[in-house]
Amino acid sequence: MSWWILPTTADIGIRAFSSSQEGTIAECALGLQSIQMSDKSPDALNHLTRSTGVWTILLTNNDLERGLVKFLDEVLYRGAVEDQWLVDLAVRVDRDSITAQVSWVNSDLVEREIEIKAVTLHELVLREIKSEETVPGLDPNIPTFEGPGWMAQVVLDI
Repeated sequence: MSWWILPTTADIGIRAFSSSQEGTIAECALGLQSIQMSDKSPDALNHLTRSTGVWTILLTNNDLERGLVKFLDEVLYRGAVEDQWLVDLAVRVDRDSITAQVSWVNSDLVEREIEIKAVTLHELVLREIKSEETVPGLDPNIPTFEGPGWMAQVVLDI
């Protein structure tokens, strides 16, 4: 796991690290899904029939931070409206879009514990961490991260 629950006053957040921007976006998406599920669901997902597809969101002015928010909103939308619960993905980022090769299961078969209403722009971060640069951890659970790599931080409205 390369994502952790970020303590916030009223909502819930995610801080994620990876060696690439694509990996960081994927970690945020998997963290988003994990936060919503009951403790029983992760094991149950392994026994469900998976489907595959490609999900794409367009970037505006090459703004990857807002693109992350739009992509996570797409994950929420697919799970709530299209009955496509994301279980795995490989992300590709280019100048104009974020594209993910995804596998998903029927959302009706996933037991949820928390409802996430929206992905916010509050305290949003998606940035490269340079070699030897350190991002301090947050007690009690988020570790310190030393670059090179990428970090994201997203606050979710519950």
